[in-house]
Parts: sequence; C-alpha cells; structure tokens
Amino acid sequence: MPQPDHLQPDHLRTDCSKCAALCCIALAFDKGRDFAFDKNPGEPCRNLSGHACSIHDSLTEKGFPGCVAYDCLGAGNRVVQEVFGGRSWQSDPRLTRPMMEAFSGMRELHKRIDLLRAAETLPLSSQHDQIRREFLARLEDHRWSGSELNDFEVGLALEIDIFLHGFRSYLPDHEDARR
Repeated sequence: MPQPDHLQPDHLRTDCSKCAALCCIALAFDKGRDFAFDKNPGEPCRNLSGHACSIHDSLTEKGFPGCVAYDCLGAGNRVVQEVFGGRSWQSDPRLTRPMMEAFSGMRELHKRIDLLRAAETLPLSSQHDQIRREFLARLEDHRWSGSELNDFEVGLALEIDIFLHGFRSYLPDHEDARR
C-alpha cells in the first residue's frame, strides 16, 4: 500500500552526509570562472578528504563557486544508500566505476522526476496528467539497481523525453511571449 504523500521520501532532496562524495569523483570540471583547476571524471578532487570537502566552508573564496551551485538532486545519497547499501568506493575501490555509473543514471532519473513534477503546473489534459503521474510513480516508487540505472537512459528516459516533448503545445508560443 503506497504511503501518503506527506510520508513519501523526497528523492530530490540532497543529503551529502548520506553520500560518498560521488560528485567529487564522478564529475569533471575545467579550470575557469567556476573552478580553480581541471579535474577529470573518475579522478577524486584534490580537495576531498574522506567523504568531505576540506575547503567546504570557503569554496567560493578558493575558486570553486561551481561546487557551491551544484545540486545532484539527491542522486548521490540515493545511490549510496539504496543501490549500494551504504557502501563506498573509498572503502572498496572496486565500487568506483559501478558507483559512478549508477550516479550518472540516477542523476538522469532525478532530472526526469524534477521535470515531471514541474509539469504539474501546466494546464495538462486529464490524459496527459494521468500519464505524467504514472511516469512519476514508476520513477519514485521503485528501488533502482545499478543495472536498471545503466539501462534507464536508453529505455524509460527516452519514453519520458518523448512524452515531455509533446508538452510544447501547453507552453506559450514564442510570438505570444514577445507581445
């Protein structure tokens, strides 16, 4: 039996304390306005100390406003807690690649949840709203495995993207927006 909405976990809530610094290893960035140095994907950030950022309290001052602005939409904590049962690539380096892959898939899944939730504000037909709610339920009410997340982008994500593309008819026309 599904839980009432007020008891449902908000999968898009980021909780870094329940993550394993996946963004600090999986993501790449280039030296520039938002980052003080280059970092390749799969390379732990040199500011990483354990599962925490050693310069977290002074990221902007030290040249990392991109880190301050980044939000994984809860993908990191969900991957660590649900997919890997609290285990970490730091205590078991063999998990590095599978965790990074799962993090990538979960980020894409959470982007779709965010878009489907935002679509609730559109004047959707009852049929489109029903489909929107069904997609949300499929994404939110499922405990995802690493292999399912790897398959997500070429399967269900594509279905959702095609569905969301059809929402253009609900958005104001560019001509109307200029008036």
